[in-house]
Amino acid sequence: MDRPLVVYDDENTELLEEAGEIASGVDAKLIVLSLMTADEFREAREALDVVAQEEHTAYDDSVVIDAAKKQARETAKDMFDDDVDYRVIGARIGDGESEADRILEVADDNGVDHVFITGQKRSPTGKAVFGDRVQSIILNFDGPVTSLLA
Repeated sequence: MDRPLVVYDDENTELLEEAGEIASGVDAKLIVLSLMTADEFREAREALDVVAQEEHTAYDDSVVIDAAKKQARETAKDMFDDDVDYRVIGARIGDGESEADRILEVADDNGVDHVFITGQKRSPTGKAVFGDRVQSIILNFDGPVTSLLA
């Protein structure tokens, strides 16, 4: 394992901690991915546009993504100190794009060789109706996937 990716979940940081320990143990550079849904991005963009209008300026989309990365970066900094070599990446899920597809795209773009992701316990019917990002990543990622069920 040279370049693992962990999908940041602000409600469950246990997986981030575990991925950091493993990455540190094998001297790998951990990629921490902070994702925004299309709706989250739209809401943040609208709020930023209001501020920009009041300040008579303009902000590009990178400001919104940077704000999403901030919490992941602060959590990782507090958790890892200087023990883990990591980088935080922010990304948004486009309209009509699945979360799994976006994760796989980021993994491919960054040469990731292991994915850490949280999942939910779902019935087979729930998976059929709502989809299952963990299952999709396991089936479509060309490498090991570690999942923590929340």
